[in-house]
Amino acid sequence: MKTFSLRLAAALLVAMLPALAACSAPGTARPTSTMSLKPLPKIIVIAHRGASAYRPEHTIGSYTLAIEYGADVIEPDLVATQDGVLVARHENEISGTTDVAEHPEFAARKTTKTIDGVVLSGWFTEDFTLAELRTLRARERIADIRPGNTRYNGVWRIPTFQEVIDLAKAKSIETGRTIAIYPETKHPSYFQGIGLPLEQRLLDQLAANGYAGKNAPVFIQSFEVANLKAMRAKTDLPIIQLMGAPPEQPYDAVAAGSTFGYADMITPAGLKEVARYATGIGPDKNMLIPRDADGRLLAPTALIADAHAAGLLVHPYTFRPENHFLPTDFRSQADKTARGDAFGEITRFLRAGIDGLFSDDAFVARAAVDAFLQP
Repeated sequence: MKTFSLRLAAALLVAMLPALAACSAPGTARPTSTMSLKPLPKIIVIAHRGASAYRPEHTIGSYTLAIEYGADVIEPDLVATQDGVLVARHENEISGTTDVAEHPEFAARKTTKTIDGVVLSGWFTEDFTLAELRTLRARERIADIRPGNTRYNGVWRIPTFQEVIDLAKAKSIETGRTIAIYPETKHPSYFQGIGLPLEQRLLDQLAANGYAGKNAPVFIQSFEVANLKAMRAKTDLPIIQLMGAPPEQPYDAVAAGSTFGYADMITPAGLKEVARYATGIGPDKNMLIPRDADGRLLAPTALIADAHAAGLLVHPYTFRPENHFLPTDFRSQADKTARGDAFGEITRFLRAGIDGLFSDDAFVARAAVDAFLQP
């Protein structure tokens, strides 16, 4: 079994005890000072939905803890409310991430919709005003794997995108580090189809908050393509093309009846085309270092080198600390909820040449990146 270094284990013990007992405030005051312009590190730690290995995802508490643990970037997935406000949720269907089912006043709003070709039943953000969503409280999405996070159920409400921006700015001032944001437009074709397009709302809000230029501390991301190209025509902010593992396709290609898929993007020619509108790619990590039939890591593919040759950054997703998610050779035991050697797994990808990584555990990711960069 692979283990953490003694230094890392000691640091984890010291740092995590007070953090696990703390609960950050459900909101944050908007800072009056401007954001820091200090450049981001060479390899960035992207807090995937915040410190979601420790707190319910997409909450101010989760984002705050991730920053405390050393994240360079916090990642809000964005969906729209009925009144057009961008809020942070992994999906617009919120029965698994809020207590909406416990609110009898919203019982009649439960419905069935088709989102990106998938039939879903539940409650959807676009059927609620922001004021109505504010009456709900966030809860842990994968309680069977992260039972400890359920102690924070009900602590935080759904944050607006503005609150996430405010937090990043405030923490940049407080820490002296640049805390960047990495917003994802979720289901953009769907929201376009119901008259709540995300893209211009996103660009307008970023502009209103002073994010401008190719070096701004923001990365705009999407699994679709057309919306990224449309935004590129309006902005020079960094853009990341997310990629699912082949044979997956961008949903806008599916909706158009096209056979175009992510497999077409990852060829040298495809990557050159992506570089015409994107700053980098966010691939499924298994596209970079695949696993064998037993779940063990194999040798890296050519994708990192090919992307770099096209001038693209490479930010793979998602590194998670629990055995359930880890490659077989980095698991600590059979218990799926127990932590394995995420440090070792991340190090393998750092050696392969990635420029950043999405992680549910910013503390371990920060330690792995710092150790890798140590002279």
